[in-house]
Amino acid sequence: MTTGTTGTVKFHRVLRATPERIYRAFLEPDATAKWLPPYGFTCQVHHMEPRVGGTFKMSFRNFGSGNGHSFGGEYLELVPFEKIRYSDIFDDPNLPGQMQTTVSLRPVSCGTELNIVQEGIPAMIPVEMCYLGWQESLAQLAKLVEPEIPD
Repeated sequence: MTTGTTGTVKFHRVLRATPERIYRAFLEPDATAKWLPPYGFTCQVHHMEPRVGGTFKMSFRNFGSGNGHSFGGEYLELVPFEKIRYSDIFDDPNLPGQMQTTVSLRPVSCGTELNIVQEGIPAMIPVEMCYLGWQESLAQLAKLVEPEIPD
């Protein structure tokens, strides 16, 4: 990618979980901190206000090097158990611009069809690294939402 351009990534998965469980995993701070950071990273959710117009702030830290980055955004659209749309802005001035992520959930016979589109990825981030990170995150999401563990 050339400087000044932005990237887009798209994902499609079917998870063996209800739309409700997946929706909650995106909007509950403890759940998000567990599945969202890619392999080798930890996540701290500083605040999360899951309502339209509400904001969130979190940090990812590379467990190996200790370096990290923080970012935050605003919830733009929330349709319970169907759709989440939010903005993301990195605190690092070397990662300018605003990203927008849309998560769509649809019940299917064996669980939930999940579609994610992330647009406006800063040019400094290779799109293939975004794909790799999201693939790792989605594998962790499945491990969180698919098990049915009795109390």
